[in-house]
Amino acid sequence: MKSVPKLIRRFVGILLLGTVFLFIINIGIIVIIGGRQLANGSPYTLAKEAGAAIKKMGNGYILPDEVALELQREGVWAILIDEDIREVVWQTDNLPGEVPRFYTLSDISDLSVGYVEDYPTYAARADGGLLVLGFPKDSFWKHMWPSWDYDLIANLPMTALKVIGINLICIFLIYVIANTRLLKSVEPITKAIQDLPTKEHVHIKEKGVLSEIAVNINRTSDILRSQEYQLRKKETARANWIAGVSHDIRTPLSMVMGHAGRLLEDERLPSEERLAVGVIVRQSERIRNLINDLNLASKLEYNMQPLAKKAENVVAIVRQVAVDFMNTDVEGKYPIEWTTEEDLTVCIVSVDKDLLKRAVANLVQNCMNHNEDGCAIRVGVRRETAAGRDSEKIQKAGKTRDAGEEKEKGSERGDCVICVEDDGVGASVEEIEALNHAPHYMLCDTNATGQRHGLGLLIVKQIAAAHGGTVEVERGREGGLLVKILLPGATVEEVCQT
Repeated sequence: MKSVPKLIRRFVGILLLGTVFLFIINIGIIVIIGGRQLANGSPYTLAKEAGAAIKKMGNGYILPDEVALELQREGVWAILIDEDIREVVWQTDNLPGEVPRFYTLSDISDLSVGYVEDYPTYAARADGGLLVLGFPKDSFWKHMWPSWDYDLIANLPMTALKVIGINLICIFLIYVIANTRLLKSVEPITKAIQDLPTKEHVHIKEKGVLSEIAVNINRTSDILRSQEYQLRKKETARANWIAGVSHDIRTPLSMVMGHAGRLLEDERLPSEERLAVGVIVRQSERIRNLINDLNLASKLEYNMQPLAKKAENVVAIVRQVAVDFMNTDVEGKYPIEWTTEEDLTVCIVSVDKDLLKRAVANLVQNCMNHNEDGCAIRVGVRRETAAGRDSEKIQKAGKTRDAGEEKEKGSERGDCVICVEDDGVGASVEEIEALNHAPHYMLCDTNATGQRHGLGLLIVKQIAAAHGGTVEVERGREGGLLVKILLPGATVEEVCQT
């Protein structure tokens, strides 16, 4: 199950990325808030600047206007405590009444680090005394005992990294514990989804945080199983129906053909009636052939036709079919030309001989059925390679290839291609495309107009597919139709076993 570890890695990656993102956001917020606080200036700096600015003039003190305006803007009051008598010798106009005017040494020690009547105070050296600034009560919070262990300060960076690491580990553990049940639910669901296309019955426990998905997967599996059963039942019924109808038709058809044959041989029968009886005989034979084709197509469709495959010489099989048709063409309406090269006498393929003869015979018979006025039929076999087929396609596109290179590549493998071509009425490009890609006869239930009315080509395709081959329909060189059966050559093991 490659998807579950991938999903876990994705969850962990999102967690770590989210943690880093939140850390960066927090740092940014701290910087913004700290920047706003620092924008107001440090109270210690303001006290130091005011202490340096105040000057003694005669019996009094003068604070420059710009400093006084700064204090007034911040709502700060100020006093100057004489260093000798420890009394307030100068003050601002906004000095609160509860602020003392006399200070002992202990009072001065307290106000330098703390408060005066809950006003946060900051002191600075001044000319002749100590300048004290008092800020509004809710403006600053002062830490009155700023004393830290030296080792703590010296190891602060490492301590901060340890704290961050411990926090990350705790977050990860909380995340894993919280999602353990989710991960346990994901694995069977992903496996069930992968098993659905294999047509296996799938059923997973319908519990956990993903129970709703599990219910839908089980329901889908049941529906697919039911559909597969109904389809198999339908196919079996259809095959049985075809076999039953074919069997029931054979008996009366045999009687019709027998009586018609005797009438056809009766010399006392007038010529007109004899012609009518001849039509009955030919059409009866056609019905018999259609029944045989229907049975064979049904068996091939549902894999009920046993294949007696062994290594056979395709050239000999196809030549025999061509000779049989030559012997039956008494009127000479369908002359057959053997187009196989003289040096090609053997082309070994693992096939069922009878089925292959049936496929070739169907192609020749199709040429006759679709050209009632007669046509020339060319039958042949040639050896072809994958490289040769690519070369043929390139040449059709107007390109050429070096003959030596083609010959060298042509020795790679030896597949057999059976060609049956006529110079008859042929077919349009659209019709050829339809023949190559038409829907399967046995599965064309919803579109009756699209079904094939003849089973010849269908059986040829089924026989080729049963041997691992394919069928191609093309336009012939003289305007007729060209059909190719491409069969893979026999392996060395198959030849040796024969």
